[in-house]
Amino acid sequence: MQKRLSFLAVGFLAPAIVPCATCLAQTQAQKTPYPAMARLDQYLAPDEDSEIALARSGAPASISDAAEVMVLRRDGYATVVKGSNGFLCLVERSWGAATDEPEFWNPKVRAPICFNPPAARTFAPIFLMKTKLVLAGRPKAQIVQATANALDRKELPALEPGAMCYMMSKQQYLSDSGKNWHPHLMFFVAGNAAKSWGADLPGSPVIAANDPEERATVLMVWVGKWSDGTPAPMATH
Repeated sequence: MQKRLSFLAVGFLAPAIVPCATCLAQTQAQKTPYPAMARLDQYLAPDEDSEIALARSGAPASISDAAEVMVLRRDGYATVVKGSNGFLCLVERSWGAATDEPEFWNPKVRAPICFNPPAARTFAPIFLMKTKLVLAGRPKAQIVQATANALDRKELPALEPGAMCYMMSKQQYLSDSGKNWHPHLMFFVAGNAAKSWGADLPGSPVIAANDPEERATVLMVWVGKWSDGTPAPMATH
């Protein structure tokens, strides 16, 4: 079964990512506990220093210490630390998921993520644009349409080869059921790339998800340590 998840929803729904039609039907049948956006204050960090530290925890210090860091403010993400290695670290909120995901408005979600230079230039702008639309009060349908229009008009850059990110924070809260789930890397590839990567095959460590709203395939690979170097629990998928 083709999985249809946004790039962040791969992590949000990872505990239930096993391709099971019955499980998917049960999930879709459940009433979402987050039918609308919460008060903006619930999505904001108590202070910017704590958000900077959380953002940096998305990748090992050898990467994140020299990265640009952005934090969420009332009018969108703002750069608060200039980087020198081309990486971009920030803390994703729930609207990083596809608009049809049940936890799209979950105010508890905090997903530290560090984009490598190609992803920082060509994939992160999609999330930053979605954030502006969310904070402007746009409904989900308008967010989807505005993103599609921007991609069609090339107002958003084309995805560069080699785009990927680190999601290795021990403090990540990806969903109510997958809080600090598992450290992983994600690779962003234009088009349908699951087959060429050998994803989702028996014994393959690569998990693939179709990301129609961002027009890419997201390929996820677990890693054995958190960003602080401590061992992470291994599991099967």
